[in-house]
Amino acid sequence: MFHCFSETVLLNCNMMEKIQHSEVEVNGLKLHVAEIGTGSKAVLFLHGFPEIWYTWRHQMIAVANAGYRAIAFDFRGYGLSQQPAEPEKETMYDLVHEIVGLLDALNITKAFLVAKDFGAIPAYLTAALHPQRVGAVITLGVPFLLPGPSAVQNHLLPKGFYITRWQEPGRAEADFGRFPVKSVIRNIYTLFSKSEVPIAADDQEIMDLFNPSTPLPPWFSEEDLATYASLYEKSGFRYALQVPYRSLNVETGLGEVKVTNPALLIMGEKDYVFKFPGMEDYIRGGAVKNVVPDLEITYIPEGSHFVHEQIPDKVNQLIIDFIDKKSI
Repeated sequence: MFHCFSETVLLNCNMMEKIQHSEVEVNGLKLHVAEIGTGSKAVLFLHGFPEIWYTWRHQMIAVANAGYRAIAFDFRGYGLSQQPAEPEKETMYDLVHEIVGLLDALNITKAFLVAKDFGAIPAYLTAALHPQRVGAVITLGVPFLLPGPSAVQNHLLPKGFYITRWQEPGRAEADFGRFPVKSVIRNIYTLFSKSEVPIAADDQEIMDLFNPSTPLPPWFSEEDLATYASLYEKSGFRYALQVPYRSLNVETGLGEVKVTNPALLIMGEKDYVFKFPGMEDYIRGGAVKNVVPDLEITYIPEGSHFVHEQIPDKVNQLIIDFIDKKSI
C-alpha cells in the first residue's frame, strides 16, 4: 500500500518498511498509528488536510535516525482511523482530547508536537491546556489560531473563498462528488501548492479551478497520490469538512490564551496562507508572539504550503536542530 519512490527526493525504502502500523484505542475510537524509532523522547506528528499520517514520512524517518521515537497517526474520521458516531458535532477540542489520550495510551508523559496546516490548532490548544504534556510545539504553514469567528476573516475575502465554500453544508460534498477521490486529492494538492488563495468565481466550484493539464508538483509522485487516495477512499471527506472547516468558527470559551511552551513556526514564503486577511502582519509583525512569547519563526524562500514534502531535508534539519536544544 505504501510505496517508496521519487527521482527528486531519495527516500530510504528500508526505513519506510520499518515503520510499524497499529491500532490504538483512544476515547472509544480505534486510531491508526504509524511509528518508527526507539528513542526515549517522542515526537508526535499531526497532519492537516488533505493529508494523512503519510504526509510525515520524510520527517518520521529523519527524527528516528536522530534518536527520537517518531509517531504519526490519522486523526479520528481520517484515513484508517475510526469515524466518531456523529461527525457533525465534532470540534477542534475533540482532537485535543485525542492527542492527550493517545499520549496516555502510548505511555508517553511528554512529547514534542509537530503539526501542519489545521493540525496547528489542536497542537497549540493542547499546549495551552496541558502544558506539562508538551515539550515544544513546531507548526508548518499555520501559526497559533484560536477557533472562533475571528480565526479566519472570511468576510474580508470574496465569497468564493475556499473555506467559505467548504463551510456551506453540502456544497463541497456536491463539488467533490463529481470526481473520483484520487482526482479530488490531486486537484487540492496542485491548487494549494500555489501562492494564491483558491477563490472560485460565482459560476464555479473550487474543483473547477484545477486545470487538468497541470502536472503534479515535482516532489509529489503518482505513488504518493495513490497512497493518499486509498486512505481518503476509506474515510471519505465527511469528517474532514467538519474538522477543521465547519467547526473553525466555534467559540472555545477560553478567553485569554497564552502558550508558554517553546515553539517554532516554519513558513514557506510562497505559502498562500500569507494572503489570508491580516495573516502576514500577524506573523511578520510579531503579534503572534503576544500569544506564543517563546516563538521562533523561520522562513523558507521557495517553500509552499506543503514545504515539509517539497523541501524535506531543510524542514527535517530545522525540526531536529530545534528539539535537540529542548528538554523533555
